Amino acid sequence: MKHPENISEVAKLQPDYMGFIFYEKTPRYFEAKMPEISSAIKKTGVFVDAEINIILDKIKKHDLSAIQLHGEENAAFCAELKNLLIETEVEIIKVFSIKDDFDFERLKEYETVVDYFLFDTKGKNKGGNGITFNWEVLKDYPSKKPFFLSGGIGAEEVEAIQKLQAYFEENGEENLLYAIDVNSKFEEEAGFKNVEKLKEFRKQF
Repeated sequence: MKHPENISEVAKLQPDYMGFIFYEKTPRYFEAKMPEISSAIKKTGVFVDAEINIILDKIKKHDLSAIQLHGEENAAFCAELKNLLIETEVEIIKVFSIKDDFDFERLKEYETVVDYFLFDTKGKNKGGNGITFNWEVLKDYPSKKPFFLSGGIGAEEVEAIQKLQAYFEENGEENLLYAIDVNSKFEEEAGFKNVEKLKEFRKQF
């Protein structure tokens, strides 16, 4: 999200999370004044290899409830950040990019230092590439930590999402697919969401 009026309109749909990108090398970079939105919506700051003091500053300035780490942040960095946020309820979401396969061993060192994983599509940009990855890879997900599914998700992906969720439910892991992260397929322009398309999408779940 980027534009205050659009943020307020989308907030009326009561999403669980709303993302604000604090990475200057993207047209979705958020630098506006944060409008008042429901405290039930978790304002999420998206960062790419940012320094810890910058992350902490944005958390304080915008009263963020979650942070999404979209760069090459290692487990030690996440552990330090988690320790600094120990007295808060701020969630840490670590992003991993996937194309056709993925080494899930990479997740082990992050298990105790982040709250959720997020799987996005590997592409030329850090995010917002507008394409999906091979979701079949996630059937080999070995962790019990809930994850966000991201990457080119739109109305046409609903059936595939439902099939993936059914797979986890059949294997007794109905809570693994924790959230769906939508972005580019609902945009009129960078950071500006089509509210009507979002309304229709929500009806599917």
